[in-house]
Amino acid sequence: MAEYDIVIRNGTIVDGARNPRYRGDLGIRDGKIARLGLIRGGTAEREIDATGLIVAPGFIDLHTHYDAQVFWDPYLTTSGWNGVTSVVVGNCGFGFAPTRENLRQRAMESMTKVEAIPMATMQAAIPWDWETYPEMLDSIDRVPKAVNLLPYVGLNPLLIWVLGLEDAKAGRKPSDAEHAELARLLHEAMDAGACGWSSQTLGTPGDPGAPTLGGAAQSDFDGTPMPSDVMWPETQLVMAQVLGERGEGFIELSGAGMGREHWEKLAEISGAPVIYQALPASDMMIEAHRDLLGWFDRCRERGLRIYGQGITQNPPLVFTFDYWDLWGPVWQEFAGPDVPSDVKLANLADPAVREKLRAEPLKYMFIGAVDQARVVSTESAEYEAFVGRSVAEIAEAQGKHPVDAICDLVVADRLKTSFQLSQFDIGLDGIKQLIDNTYVIPGLSDGGAHLKYLAAGSYATEYISRYVREHAFSTLEEAHWRLSALPAFCAGFQDRGVLREGAAADVIVYDYEKLDYEFPNFRHDLPGDEYRIASAGRGYRYVLVNGAVTIEDDKQTDVYSGALLRGGRGGSN
Repeated sequence: MAEYDIVIRNGTIVDGARNPRYRGDLGIRDGKIARLGLIRGGTAEREIDATGLIVAPGFIDLHTHYDAQVFWDPYLTTSGWNGVTSVVVGNCGFGFAPTRENLRQRAMESMTKVEAIPMATMQAAIPWDWETYPEMLDSIDRVPKAVNLLPYVGLNPLLIWVLGLEDAKAGRKPSDAEHAELARLLHEAMDAGACGWSSQTLGTPGDPGAPTLGGAAQSDFDGTPMPSDVMWPETQLVMAQVLGERGEGFIELSGAGMGREHWEKLAEISGAPVIYQALPASDMMIEAHRDLLGWFDRCRERGLRIYGQGITQNPPLVFTFDYWDLWGPVWQEFAGPDVPSDVKLANLADPAVREKLRAEPLKYMFIGAVDQARVVSTESAEYEAFVGRSVAEIAEAQGKHPVDAICDLVVADRLKTSFQLSQFDIGLDGIKQLIDNTYVIPGLSDGGAHLKYLAAGSYATEYISRYVREHAFSTLEEAHWRLSALPAFCAGFQDRGVLREGAAADVIVYDYEKLDYEFPNFRHDLPGDEYRIASAGRGYRYVLVNGAVTIEDDKQTDVYSGALLRGGRGGSN
């Protein structure tokens, strides 16, 4: 009988613990790392020659929305194609449990807007063989997975379950008995394997009529705030107390409008890591982030574990007018995703509609300047020469207002023109600021959400290829600590995030000089005859999850060795 299942030989080992890289071997047995160093002799079922390659821990992605996609995509792509071996789902307070049978459709409707997941896809793929949170985890446990998965409890389903849909949406303050029931349900979920709780809190407690910081992009399907947006601070403190009583778990919050004292109370009462969402690496936010990062540092000096989640990547947003939901209100009315295609085409050709669109600030068309929005592809021969050019350049060349230039192009293409944008005005100075702060968690992928224009699961590939290799913002040793060990520590993953003997064998083997990701491309591969954009990694010679090879030479092996990590534990073969 072989001593090892797999031996990876002669690789450059970057262990994720910030130790200097070294050349060595890695032996795997029963899904765990059995030996690190120089393995002389010994037999293995398989040997992998890693000469000239980096051997490192798999990446851990703390911010995803694969809650639905896990039921049709074992690789949780784009993440699983880019060296990610573990993800956390249930972010921002969103999820599918607990959900009573009569509200299943309503739960999916919410996700069509706030996370832009196609309804037809969810209807075709989600089995809905649960009502309670533990039952949902059992369902996830049964499906094949090539990536490990750890779940939050989203507060929106809990609020709806306990208060009822109307009262939860109205922001009614729970009674003492209802707070006790919310706490009981969180205990029940964590007993079953949840890792903590999450919330998007961007509105005013008890006032659904007040504006929210997220605006239309982060609203419910009908344009109203989510229940967690109007929940009361006392409810969050009750949920934090559950983690404090248990001595485990962590919190993810999108709540930029919440006072810092409240964040500190949550960290103090829970004793848990609190993930602050999010810090876009925008050059325009450097001063604001300097103040915020200083606050994080002061919190840690007091023993409060508040960490920022950075948006440290800049993959292009690629989209068509068939589906784009980041419009301003007038564009949303005439060209939003809920407008039928034939009506949308008629609107964009209508002079009266165009007059209204021209009256809007141009940034409402593309969430950015028209000199940054570029044409990626067109099916109209008349416009082929404009591929690669910006909207501003096209308008100038044609002597038209940008609105007319784009409407003419999109109508001629029958909505099939594809465009690319940069998200959040991301810039190198902003990225360097976040990379320079040791305790900003890189990311965030939003994997599984905004499927028709965002494929940011390549964030770790970009981090190493762009900001380590190309710009030298970080050492490789520091990068792997930030991309694996730090998120593992925050999330409570047991024995993951570093390469050491006894740890789970979640390992990536890659060609440092060739590491990259492809330009996001459209794929018509979703259930319900829907499409998405995706971006595969390049340079990944091998990815191993729990000791089994799931990716080889950038291709899926269709080996499903991933696991539901209940409470961050388990998963070895």
